[in-house]
Amino acid sequence: MIISDTSVRRPVFAGVISLVLIAFGLIAFDRLPLREYPDIDPPIVGIETIYRGAAASVVETRITQQIEDRIAGVEGIDFIESSSEDGRSDITVQFNITRDVDAAANDIRDRVSSALGSLPEEAEPPEVRKVDSNQSVIMWINLVSDRLTVPELTDFAERNLVDRFSVLDGVARVFVGGAQRYAMRIWLDRQALAARGLTVSDVEAALLSNNVELPAGEVESVERRFTVRVQRSFENSDDFKRLVLAEGSDGYLVRLGDVARVERGTEEDRVLFRGNGIPQVGLGVVRQSNANLLDVARAAKREMALIGPDLPEGMAFKQSYDSSIFVEGAVNEVYKTLFVAVALVVLTIFLFLGSGRAMLVPALTVPVSIIATFIALYALDFSVNLLTLLAVVLAIGLVVDDAIVMLENIHRRIERLGEPPLVAAYRGARQVGFAIVATTAVLLAVFVPIAFLQGDIGRLFSEFSLTMAAAVMFSSLVALTLTPALASKILRSSKGHNNRLAQQIDHNFTVVNGIYRRLLSFVLKHPTLAVLAMLLLVAGSAVMFKVIPEEYTPAEDRGSFFTFVRGPEGATFDYMSPYVNEIERRLMSYVESGEVRRLLVRTPGGFGGVPKYNTGTVIVVLEPFGQRRAGQEILNEVRAKLADLP
Repeated sequence: MIISDTSVRRPVFAGVISLVLIAFGLIAFDRLPLREYPDIDPPIVGIETIYRGAAASVVETRITQQIEDRIAGVEGIDFIESSSEDGRSDITVQFNITRDVDAAANDIRDRVSSALGSLPEEAEPPEVRKVDSNQSVIMWINLVSDRLTVPELTDFAERNLVDRFSVLDGVARVFVGGAQRYAMRIWLDRQALAARGLTVSDVEAALLSNNVELPAGEVESVERRFTVRVQRSFENSDDFKRLVLAEGSDGYLVRLGDVARVERGTEEDRVLFRGNGIPQVGLGVVRQSNANLLDVARAAKREMALIGPDLPEGMAFKQSYDSSIFVEGAVNEVYKTLFVAVALVVLTIFLFLGSGRAMLVPALTVPVSIIATFIALYALDFSVNLLTLLAVVLAIGLVVDDAIVMLENIHRRIERLGEPPLVAAYRGARQVGFAIVATTAVLLAVFVPIAFLQGDIGRLFSEFSLTMAAAVMFSSLVALTLTPALASKILRSSKGHNNRLAQQIDHNFTVVNGIYRRLLSFVLKHPTLAVLAMLLLVAGSAVMFKVIPEEYTPAEDRGSFFTFVRGPEGATFDYMSPYVNEIERRLMSYVESGEVRRLLVRTPGGFGGVPKYNTGTVIVVLEPFGQRRAGQEILNEVRAKLADLP
């Protein structure tokens, strides 16, 4: 073949090809995002509309149905799911897997904008967003203090910490969980309002028209120019109390303090968020969709270590839920498996060929093929995840095949035909060149069609199959270029050199070959037994296929688990708090024993424009696996402890 002939004649050319593959492969690997699994999320668009104070039935008829009627005709919709709650409408639109999510979101926005005229004026404009699993929080950092209250912690976090973490490379946004933000609270006295002929709308109108900061223009002279700023008069509760609502017939000014109690409080004080029994706020870090999860988590931890010493006295960070720990552990295990596989392959070649020089050829060609595979991953917009790394590990046995075929044929010509290494490499590469190409074509015909499967399975395994195909293609290129070039320079005849290890292995295989011959002769004389054995294997496989349980992914101990609490519809914060407190009390024993690192309780659970006060969340973050029992065992005990809750 031309490429192998050129590589033998011009070994520098073959070496440059491999060096270029390694260089671009390392660059691609550095730029690839890291995920646990491939991105198989279907195109989903969510529509959220807030209608405060409205009952669920009103939200259903006035908002949900109106929007559903407008978006029903958008192209490519698989199904529409909606929920109407008190004060909130949620509509989820899932499109078929081939639909571009950006185009789908634009179509939905166009339809929703046409429905704005039919929605109530009091309702907030619908928020249309792409639902992306990448928008989930990858780690929580808790902020605690033995001297500050939760509102003070919230104010400090939003003023000083959110921006510091938001500007880190790969961070999309930072949530503040359990926040209690300062606000001016006004408690109206309905009897005092009625006595003065006022309504709540009058108070609202007065606040909107007076509690504003308007531009006052400019003052300009011949040599100077000034911007006029009117001092804002509403800065504390006393200022709000002096707000004039109306003027009586006798000229008396009715002020807000006459009809209401005004005090500085929080926007919402019906929030409970504790970690290990201590009130706190949490910083939830969300990564960008194309960012490396481990890099983002490490950057956040470095920033936390940098800020920690400068925090006010009594304030401290507590590391809480961190999804990167499990992903990093899983990926590191795959990397270890990768290196072990390469070492075993090289050792096996040494044992069979009995030559250290011959061992060097695949020892150099296998890493080139593996590293070059990342070029294809980057070009196809894939990620480094457990499936692509698994494909790389499995591909080691395939990528080495081409190099072994080429190497063994060249080695045979040197040993048996007595040809010089250069001649043996030239002729040997020509002999098996088309065989290597044919083998590569067969493997591509097996793996590439998997990428055309539809649905989640196709999306999940397309990265796996195409990674295998790319590795095989690069291995064929390396086997036709670098392998013969190295063989022509490295291999030497082993005649006159006794390798006892190789001789012993050859002897052992001669014994195994004799056993196989006798077994084969017996089977040929009794074919019925062979057929019966095959039928038993097939029947046993069919039975085991039905008996073995099915699941999407295997159960794994991730070092944390969530418990969701849901009360009856309409349950209040005061109703849910005792239940959450009781759950915390029962589970604190695990914190005291050292098996649980962080026990987080929160009510209301989740995030949203309208809090769901009948919900709560309990997050249990376990200690590292070596310092505790199995997570499943602890989870079963937790279920038993909480089973008798009323």
